[in-house]
Amino acid sequence: MIKTFVLSFLLRKTYKTNSIIYVLKYIPLIKKLLPDSLYASSSLKTFANMISIMIEFGSVFFGKIVYLLLMILGPLFVFNRLSGEAFVHIYFFLTLVGGLLNTQMFNPTKDKYYAMFLMRMDPREYTLSNYLYFLLKTAVGFLPFTLLFGKIAGVSTIVCLVMPIFVCAVKLIAAAFMLRQSRDGGKVSNESMPTAIVWTGSALLLAGAYLPAFAGVFLNEQIFLALSAAIGVVGILCFGYIWHFKAYRKIYQALLTTNEAVMNTPTAARTMQKNFNKKIETDLSQTSDKTGYAYFNELFMKRHSKMLTRTAKKMAVLLTGVLVIAIGTGFYFSEVRIQINKVLLTYFPYFLLVMYFINRGKSITGALFMNCDHSMLTYRMYRQPKAVLTLFTERLKYIVGINLLPAVILACGLPFVLYFSGGTDNPLNYLVLFMSILAMSVFFSVHTLVLYYLLQPYNEKMETKSPLYQFLDFATYYICFFAAGKVASTVAFGLVVSVFCILYIIIALILVYRMAPKTFKLKR
Repeated sequence: MIKTFVLSFLLRKTYKTNSIIYVLKYIPLIKKLLPDSLYASSSLKTFANMISIMIEFGSVFFGKIVYLLLMILGPLFVFNRLSGEAFVHIYFFLTLVGGLLNTQMFNPTKDKYYAMFLMRMDPREYTLSNYLYFLLKTAVGFLPFTLLFGKIAGVSTIVCLVMPIFVCAVKLIAAAFMLRQSRDGGKVSNESMPTAIVWTGSALLLAGAYLPAFAGVFLNEQIFLALSAAIGVVGILCFGYIWHFKAYRKIYQALLTTNEAVMNTPTAARTMQKNFNKKIETDLSQTSDKTGYAYFNELFMKRHSKMLTRTAKKMAVLLTGVLVIAIGTGFYFSEVRIQINKVLLTYFPYFLLVMYFINRGKSITGALFMNCDHSMLTYRMYRQPKAVLTLFTERLKYIVGINLLPAVILACGLPFVLYFSGGTDNPLNYLVLFMSILAMSVFFSVHTLVLYYLLQPYNEKMETKSPLYQFLDFATYYICFFAAGKVASTVAFGLVVSVFCILYIIIALILVYRMAPKTFKLKR
């Protein structure tokens, strides 16, 4: 088993190293200086190896720091609820969420496919050795920071020491349960595609984490230790089940060989496109009074309307419910009303992250490529400047409209929530709340479509082959992520964000109209 782990670790390191070299070759300023022969360069490989080792080391600790700061300490500071019991309460429920969403064992990745099906490694030995490594990284990564942040919050040392073990026990139970559910190789759990039950359970657990804590109801340390002991015993039993489980090959064959993102074959690409096609409305009576590419785009949007707008409509309903609950809760609980007012007036940067998640631009551009551009970009007339720019303009209108559906609900609702939570001495806050939400919605709509047209990330097999696109998408998320929790005046932050959004939109549109006819093409 040790030999299998070493081989799999070296395989993963090699894969990461080559991926880093690939990314370097796509950096605009240096890609011409790095020919393909440098994949065999020992000096470049050494440099890439160092980066991959740093990434591996950072994955042990960095994610845990961010998680504990932004998911537990940050909200407790914002709502003035910092205490040992509140820290333990939220940690307990969030760990259960992690058990549902992050098992590692059921995460379909290319290195698993390469190891088990191309290099013929023993699936049981590969899975167990790598899963033990995952648990070790989890425990080691959490331990110093549960001690540090736990002591800051006032958690006892023994509880801080138990917390990492509790995480591992929960993950063992979740993995064992999923193995048992998937043991016949039929319906195998897929971590990258959580089911409705998993999402619902996660939402309920998140509510159980934050709502009682902010209302002053906590899971105390004694109960946590008792539950941890019980879960630890069950975790040990589940580890025995995982250790003696025999059908790993059957499970991974079902998980990996049917996964389009892993296989990247023409068959997988066709399967992916068929799945998208099932969501298209086939009502041929749908028509349009427009002409040219505007007619072409409107027909596409109408036939995909349910798929493109379903999530936006659900978000609009959800936001309406949240806003009504916020106003209603404020009427009955004065302390909650004060906290809501505080968030709207001093922690408005949180809504930058909210608007990032509301944006449907990425899923819409994916649908555009899978069901339209994937085929049409093979025709020269479709790549003509007039065609590219006309379609960009038409698509932008639709994406902005779809994203505005939930955004308008939020933009109109937040001033009401502010008013009913105590109001403000500066009436400008109401206007800024409304305008900045709309500005952020339009910004994310433009940003997503501009990246798609300037970097067109997909190739013929529908793989994402633009490292710069992935980096910018990743950077956008983390900018929004790190903005959350920052203290800033609503007027100041809202005006700055609104001005930035307007300037960005102007510059981005100019870049598209100058460069998109050259950059919007099918990657080979």
